[in-house]
Amino acid sequence: MKDFLYKKGYVAIKLKLIKTNHFEIKATVNGAKGRFILDTGASSSCVGFEFASFFELTVEDSEIKASGAGTSSMPVKISKKNIITIGKWKQQRMTLVLLDLTHVNTALTTQGAVAVNGIIGADILKKGKAIIDYHKKYLYLLS
Repeated sequence: MKDFLYKKGYVAIKLKLIKTNHFEIKATVNGAKGRFILDTGASSSCVGFEFASFFELTVEDSEIKASGAGTSSMPVKISKKNIITIGKWKQQRMTLVLLDLTHVNTALTTQGAVAVNGIIGADILKKGKAIIDYHKKYLYLLS
């Protein structure tokens, strides 16, 4: 599969299966490297509020409330025009959602995993026409 996808213009990104059975992925946001959970069920990619300056995000208020497992009205902020790099895949002008990831990181650390900076969601997966090889633990994105 790997050779076929390379010929089609995809790049391969190695995924790490962590103790919580999530895939962890390394990504760079505006030049700063971070650790993210890959979440096909998250509509938008996001970072924790506390990492706004680390990733050099220009933050705007948002009237939209985020919802997820356990809650339906988390306050959020947004950041537009970000450069996201995952492996050799790079995308400019990406919007990120900022929200409180305390509940996510508490769940991870309680189960022996390491806290993350954010979540890679369906927006990036759709943009990159993602293919996930769960067996070999690779994410393929079309460059």
